Amino acid sequence: MMPSEAKYAELSPDGKSLTVHLPLTLRKRGGRKIIISPAGAQQWTPARPRIDSTLIRALARAFRWKHMLEIGEFATVIELAAAERLDRSFVSHVLQLTLLAPDLVEAILDGRQPVGFSSRRSSVVCPSNGNGNGS
Repeated sequence: MMPSEAKYAELSPDGKSLTVHLPLTLRKRGGRKIIISPAGAQQWTPARPRIDSTLIRALARAFRWKHMLEIGEFATVIELAAAERLDRSFVSHVLQLTLLAPDLVEAILDGRQPVGFSSRRSSVVCPSNGNGNGS
């Protein structure tokens, strides 16, 4: 069968059952399976908020660190990193989250972040060795 001749519904020979084929992809997120519609297709169910607690924690941490730097509790990122016992490059990367547009920060907090924008795909939020110090 040619790709252009793909059938989405097929009636059994006895006419008693109908088999429907749906072009979709199943993905795992946080241990749950979600359905991804094909590109260009309209979502058939309203998307549930995808609260990414790791990303939200990183945002909170970034804004807390920014505030600490602004009020003079720490003079430099190096001092802040030393006090937090983290690598300075990791602290610098997390601080970059404070530069996100306000509407994107709000979307993240509401669980409406863009697809693919998650802590698992961002080295800013989740360092490669997974121990939180970026080294």
